[in-house]
Amino acid sequence: MPFDLTLTAAMHGALRREAVRLAGVTARVDVDPRTVLRTAAGWELLKLALRVHHSAEDDALWPALRRNLAGRPADLGLLEVMEAEHDAIDQVVEAVDAALAAPGTGPHLLGDLTDSLVTGILGHLRHEEDGALPLIRATMSHDQWGYFTGVHAQRIGHDAARILPWLLDDASEEATAAVLALFPEPVRHAYRDQWRPAYRAPRLWTARGTG
Repeated sequence: MPFDLTLTAAMHGALRREAVRLAGVTARVDVDPRTVLRTAAGWELLKLALRVHHSAEDDALWPALRRNLAGRPADLGLLEVMEAEHDAIDQVVEAVDAALAAPGTGPHLLGDLTDSLVTGILGHLRHEEDGALPLIRATMSHDQWGYFTGVHAQRIGHDAARILPWLLDDASEEATAAVLALFPEPVRHAYRDQWRPAYRAPRLWTARGTG
């Protein structure tokens, strides 16, 4: 039986979607991107999703895969790269926040940093899918993958009211049902009755007070 990649696929799709939206913010000429990123919910949600996804991988996926790959230095090297890419993305996120907090930061520096972040996110997702997922399929047990999926869902669950509507923003009905099935019934009901109706995707990347 193949692994259920529903949650990972949904998260990767959402991160790609928001990386494109972030790039669009700094490409616009009619708004100051510094104002947008300082106040818009989209930036905070993107950072939150990155923390949740990367921490679940760092704590529950890579350690199991490393044990499975003992004695295979080339494949273990790929895991080192995966973790290094996580660290690099985290450092650029911190640099963006530092630039936003500095009163003298110009839009060009912010544009360069966000370009670097978008490139890092998209490159890492592609690298993970092309390199790490084949190793996962070849060496991990269903129990190991199920444990990771459970940890990932649990960490989303801590901020489910914010993350789930964002995660499932443009998901199909089938994908939405599959992701929601990973969560307890009260979460599913809250998503359908409260969180999803309150979610306003077009305003995520609008500066507060202007949209």
